[in-house]
Order: sequence, then structure tokens, then C-alpha cells
Amino acid sequence: MTLEDLMQRADLWRGGEAPPPSGLACGYPGLDRLLNGGWPQGALVEILTEHRGIGELRLLLPALAGITQSDRWLALVAPPYIPYAPALARAGVRLERVLQIHPGSQKDRLWALEQTLRSGSCGAVLAWLQEADAHGLRRLQLAAEAGDSVGFLFRHTRVARQGSPAAVRLRLTPARSGSRLGIEVLKRRGGWPRAPLELEVEHALALSGFS
Repeated sequence: MTLEDLMQRADLWRGGEAPPPSGLACGYPGLDRLLNGGWPQGALVEILTEHRGIGELRLLLPALAGITQSDRWLALVAPPYIPYAPALARAGVRLERVLQIHPGSQKDRLWALEQTLRSGSCGAVLAWLQEADAHGLRRLQLAAEAGDSVGFLFRHTRVARQGSPAAVRLRLTPARSGSRLGIEVLKRRGGWPRAPLELEVEHALALSGFS
């Protein structure tokens, strides 16, 4: 690999200089700019919330719809609620490209998550993790790189101060308006965290049990 090739890598930090924009479009121009091109492919993204159902899944729906339209699979590992299929379909998600996996234990959950990320068939894998140590997260990051997939991990805000190999870490809070979502970038690829952002997510339909 030449120096020129190395300088084009999105995971190379170069001080105040951001890398060339790359990634899976979020569907929100302001967030795409903040993340230097969108959700990073071949990487983990941590979505941290105090409570479930504040709009975290609505934030991802535009990107998830694009993934299924490109004929890659979308996998949901241990979803806490049953997805509401009509709302997913109205958001543009191809239901025949959605997999639900319900492992029985935390160990099985991590195994299923690693295998789906590594498979190369899934454009994105969503998982709701209760606990994950640094070693486990590193294995997931390597699996996402191998499968060129995006691993969206929904976790509690209490882990915000813990180290993580995730390329992006966002802390979400409900804004004053019910259709808006506060986004704090704790970590992003190619630069320092930025000031909090508020997004209008009303156009992305809510799910039964999800938001």
C-alpha cells in the first residue's frame, strides 16, 4: 500500500483535516455532513439512549430502506418489540429482505451478531445489547469490516464513558417537539465531536413498539 492509498482511508485520523466523504447516506443532509458522508460502512455505530422509543429507529429508517432496495439483507438481532411490518413497508423497507433473529442468551446474541456482520450478505445489522466488553466489541468491529456491513448497536447512555472501537457514537435525547430528536456526537470518524444537532424525524413513520 502506498502513502497515497493510505491517506485515502476513511479510518485514518489526520488532525484537523477530515477524510474524503464516504458512507451510507443517513437521509438527513445535516447528519450526513456531520458524519463526513453518512453512516460508516464496515464499522460499528453505537446509538445511546436513556430510554427506548424516543425516535432511534426512525432515525435509521431512510438508510435501512436504501439497504433493502439494493438487495442486501437487514438483520435485527434480539429486537425488544415485534416490528410493525406495514410501517416498515411505508418507509420503503423491503420486508422480504428483513431477518429477525432471537437468540436465547447474551452469549448467543453476540455470536449471532458477529456472524451476520461477517457474512457479507447483510448491509446492516441492528442489535440491542445489554452488556458487551471491549474484547467482544472489537470482534464485532472486525466482523463488520470483513462483511462490509454497518452494525447499529442500541445501548444505554451509562456506557458513554466506556471505551469503544465503534467508528461513530451518538447520544440521543428527545427534543421539546415530539417529532424532533436531539443528537450529540460523542465520537465520529475523521474528526472531533461536534455541537449537538436537532433533527426533524416526523416523516419517518413510527413502528409499533419501536420509534
